[in-house]
Amino acid sequence: MTVAEVPTEFWLFGGAGLISVVAFVVLILVPTLGSFGRPWEKAAASFLSLFVLATLVLVGVAIGIAIVYYYPELSHFFGGD
Repeated sequence: MTVAEVPTEFWLFGGAGLISVVAFVVLILVPTLGSFGRPWEKAAASFLSLFVLATLVLVGVAIGIAIVYYYPELSHFFGGD
């Protein structure tokens, strides 16, 4: 029986995604939920925290797209050929 080999990139991106989700939960969601006492306040704060997560993801994607798009200029700027 053979096991399918998973490419290294999948492990790296999966690990980075997992670390990012854990950081979001520990640094943003847990303090948010601990700050409120009523259930409806906790629900509203959790919902608004999802907007923070979406903003972080969109900023990361935008920076990634900018790096890929402007890579020739960036590599020339930083001394590449």
